[in-house]
Amino acid sequence: MALIGENSAPLSGAAPAGLIKDGTDAGFMADVIEASRETPVIVDFWAPWCGPCKQLGPAIERAVTAAKGKVKLVKIDIDQHPKFAGQLRVQSIPAVFAFVGGRPVDGFTGALPESQIKAFVERLAAQAPADAGDELIAVGREALEAGDLNTAAQAFARVLQTDPQDVRALGGMARVYLEGGDRERAAEIAAMAPEGARDPGLESVRAALALAEAAPAETAAFEARLAADPADHEARFELARALAGAGRLDAAMDHLLQIIAADRDWNEGAARAQLLTVFEAAGAASDLARQGRRRLSAILFS
Repeated sequence: MALIGENSAPLSGAAPAGLIKDGTDAGFMADVIEASRETPVIVDFWAPWCGPCKQLGPAIERAVTAAKGKVKLVKIDIDQHPKFAGQLRVQSIPAVFAFVGGRPVDGFTGALPESQIKAFVERLAAQAPADAGDELIAVGREALEAGDLNTAAQAFARVLQTDPQDVRALGGMARVYLEGGDRERAAEIAAMAPEGARDPGLESVRAALALAEAAPAETAAFEARLAADPADHEARFELARALAGAGRLDAAMDHLLQIIAADRDWNEGAARAQLLTVFEAAGAASDLARQGRRRLSAILFS
């Protein structure tokens, strides 16, 4: 399945370009003052001979990278570029200043524990403008609901250009491929998420892929058995598995609920376990899952 914009998103772990840079006196106005009018900027004044600077620098870089574009970092060697350090009355290093809207708003001197550095960066990130990535994720999800796979793919790809490990965008892009019938590519993209990362959209795709992988290929034999004996729970269960694997989650749900209504403990609760996977594949907040949970509750508590 060819999707517009699918090749424009680098799906590696590279940090966004321009997030962290070495600054100069000549570039201070552009890199710090002007840039901070759009995105908060941290300036780290340091020098090669400064021991605490070597401890602080990597910790700030990690915290800025974790902020995913909401904060930028400019590192300035005061031995090579002393002008603005002097204007800001830097008397000892490391000295860190936070700029927002072209003006310094916060700062500290000396090496801090990493937890305090993280808190400093998070406070600054909270002052960043609304994340364009959130808007793109919303656009992508709306397009998916409308069946517009190309628009969804473009939106998710743009997010991945900024943050290749955004699990929301990875889940959305995997769903695009799944809806387009390319399960192999959907599985590849879902596997790109960081280990342990969780997102409802990503979990939904993984559940749908698991259903497809385990599904019987044919339904005719099970349909014939049910026609002969509507109480054949095994045939109904296998038919539900096949329907779920083919993406017909509503039909699969109906069959599983019929089994539970007739014998809620059949096969050690296999129908109920399969039903929960169907809900997950549909999405926990989907209409199908909400309706299915209501029907299941009515059966269990009647």
